[in-house]
Amino acid sequence: MTTTPDGVADFEAHRRALVGLAYRMLGSRAEAEDVVQDAYLRWHAADRAAVEHPRRYLGTVVTRLCLDRMKSAQARRETYVGPWLPEPVVDEALDGEAAGELAHDISVALMLLLERLSPLERASFLLHDVFGLDFAAVARALGRSEAASRQLAARARVHIEAGRPRFAASREEGQRLAAAFAQASASGDTQALTQILARDAVLHSDGGGKREAALNPIRGADKIVRLIAGLSRKSTLLRDFVGRPATINGLPGFVLREPDGSLSTLAFEHHAGRIVAVYFTRNPEKLRHVRF
Repeated sequence: MTTTPDGVADFEAHRRALVGLAYRMLGSRAEAEDVVQDAYLRWHAADRAAVEHPRRYLGTVVTRLCLDRMKSAQARRETYVGPWLPEPVVDEALDGEAAGELAHDISVALMLLLERLSPLERASFLLHDVFGLDFAAVARALGRSEAASRQLAARARVHIEAGRPRFAASREEGQRLAAAFAQASASGDTQALTQILARDAVLHSDGGGKREAALNPIRGADKIVRLIAGLSRKSTLLRDFVGRPATINGLPGFVLREPDGSLSTLAFEHHAGRIVAVYFTRNPEKLRHVRF
């Protein structure tokens, strides 16, 4: 292959895809960008003339860097306060495509499914099914046999396919439900909330121990409605939120400015005209890249 003298253009051609791979591996946009920058330094120092397939080479480098980081991330997860949600990706797509087209690849639901996989299962699945490497390249990246890499990806695929939504969600319907949820929450209209929440809806709130949030997911429409009604009675918090509509990990939602000036994100997953999941991210460490 022919590379530019400094290799910058060759690397930049793959940067967004590499950030997307690292984000899906780590669940953190900030860490993903750090990993890709480390990969660039290694690319800059490499014998690029000997690299036949830059995408394959760079995907291998990024994956190995992510696996190293995931060892310490697992320890952090064990002491994490409350539910863990990935850092929100707001109003953009990681691979240069429309956010709606990538919703199934970066949705919060998929990120939570990936989080339950072992690091090697996650890496094998992402490198093959998302990043597009063949299993010979995956095997070299992971230091495993080709047969073992196939098995890792197959196990991951079973878990992913079992947890993915089976029906395409309407973007317009999602935006309508998100607006209705915001209005009903601000006004304390419990009847309206009950009508737009699925009976088995789940609310996940991530404060990371740094901001107030439920320590466990709130399961069931009745419990979610009671929680919101209680908040409405006790304070003006919900009424005083200022928000702008946004696409969060491919889902309809809002970027919110709270009364104290801090930011948070609210995203909604929906099916058959009802909200089935609410993702509320308040941990300030996960919102540094978010703009109101």
